[in-house]
Amino acid sequence: MASSEPSRDEVVSASEATGPSDLDAAAIVAAFNQHGVRYVIIGAFAAIAQHAPIAPTRDIDFTPEETDDNLCRLSSALEELEARVRTDTVVGGLPFDHDAASLRRASVWNLMCRYGEFDIAFRPPGFEGGYAQLAERAHRVVVAGVEFSVADLDDVIRSKEAAGRPKDLQTLPALYRYRSSLPGPGSSGSGAG
Repeated sequence: MASSEPSRDEVVSASEATGPSDLDAAAIVAAFNQHGVRYVIIGAFAAIAQHAPIAPTRDIDFTPEETDDNLCRLSSALEELEARVRTDTVVGGLPFDHDAASLRRASVWNLMCRYGEFDIAFRPPGFEGGYAQLAERAHRVVVAGVEFSVADLDDVIRSKEAAGRPKDLQTLPALYRYRSSLPGPGSSGSGAG
């Protein structure tokens, strides 16, 4: 499948996919979409958007395409969101100047805006190919009237396995059980067959 066309459409209720009340993931994604940013959402939010019964997440994680044009669009979206670098020591985060080149210089950005916390990871654990690798099996879902591109459940699991953080390892049994309950091969019926 072409990386720009995820494999299926699904509508998810806002309460099902969103996390704590201080996260308005749909508003963040809407800004990305408005600027034409190409991305795949990874992590817990991607799993929850596919109905996985795991605890709500406090942030949303993006893997953007790394082309110059896309990073320029990402920078514009971050500017509109008034994104700031998230830090434990400065309430409200630190302002930062950015453009395509500066965004590319870090492998991960931990950010926040008025809609909540979000991360940008160019090569999440288990996916050295970044966006191109994740987009091959991504799905389209609609949350609160906004279209999202989310990583396939198998890819979410693979990334959590590779990350190996305690919070990821804690979530894996529920993701394995959920995946095994789904019809057809693969994570969410998206495989061949």
